[in-house]
Amino acid sequence: MKALFLEDVGKLTLRDVDKPAPGEGELLVRVEACGICGTDRHLFLGEFPSKPPVTLGHEFAGIIEAVGAGVTGFRPGMRVTGDPNIACGRCSACHQGRVNLCHNLQAIGIHRNGGFADYVIVPEKQAFELPLSLPPLHGAFCEPLACCLHGVDLARIEACASAIVIGGGVIGLLVVQLARLAGATKVVLITRSEAKRRLAETLGATATIDPTEGDVIANIVSDGGLLPGGADVVFECAGLKETVEQAPRLTRKGGMTVILGVLPSGEKVEIEPFDILFREVSIVTSFLNPFTHRRAADLIASGTVVVEPLISRRIGLDDAVGAISSPPAGGEIRTLVVPDHSKTGSVA
Repeated sequence: MKALFLEDVGKLTLRDVDKPAPGEGELLVRVEACGICGTDRHLFLGEFPSKPPVTLGHEFAGIIEAVGAGVTGFRPGMRVTGDPNIACGRCSACHQGRVNLCHNLQAIGIHRNGGFADYVIVPEKQAFELPLSLPPLHGAFCEPLACCLHGVDLARIEACASAIVIGGGVIGLLVVQLARLAGATKVVLITRSEAKRRLAETLGATATIDPTEGDVIANIVSDGGLLPGGADVVFECAGLKETVEQAPRLTRKGGMTVILGVLPSGEKVEIEPFDILFREVSIVTSFLNPFTHRRAADLIASGTVVVEPLISRRIGLDDAVGAISSPPAGGEIRTLVVPDHSKTGSVA
């Protein structure tokens, strides 16, 4: 089979390797689709810790081809999505229920071989069933949606709340939908892309703003702005220094800023502590997807969260090296790597 390996920082190769066999408690999953996440590009650039050589890809779904000894909840032919984040269950963070902060956390696609391959091994406890009636590519959105759910959970959105979402990528567009589902009646998306602004409005945004047109702070929080005084909650989904600095200034007194975007390791931002203190703005960070993957799978399976318009393009494994090692194309939301199983069949 083919698998895309991060050999070292800045080096990706597509290898022909033996198809793995599932061990005890494991599933062998034939990958239907795996999304290219910004984290994959951070891994390629050495801006996010990993354990090379390793097959990248943590946003995947597919069909079970075989199961290992002791597996009782799954059988070949079922469609599953994999939660890539494997907690040890033994450390102090796990004992506190903070599995996303596990001291021994291992992630498929970062520390273990992942989904940019024809097949991936998934522990049974990390697998969640999806209906066979679901369009095959939609399962690849379960992992990013699960991460967004954690951020929205932390925000504790109340009925009739207002929210601002900074960033029109896949995370921002998923958060727009979740914020509305959680009860927010005003949701403003900030992004430079006109196409993403128009899409956000079809997905539930009540208004959108181009940050290049005037003073975005004044356009929103001033007396004549979209949300005078700021929003109840601001979601930073762009992962940029300037937007992280901007987010608290868009948050109302007593409101909350939730940072979902991933900045490169070592990046620093400037925050004015006096302003945050005087307005009692909470700044919360949201990391990974503790206990949210099942909910994400259900939301996608039911069609409650819409993902089809978020697919920018589909590429094969042969094109994945170039896609990951290059900046995202203009207007890209999510590129999916779709293995061509007609070339590999079900053998190594």
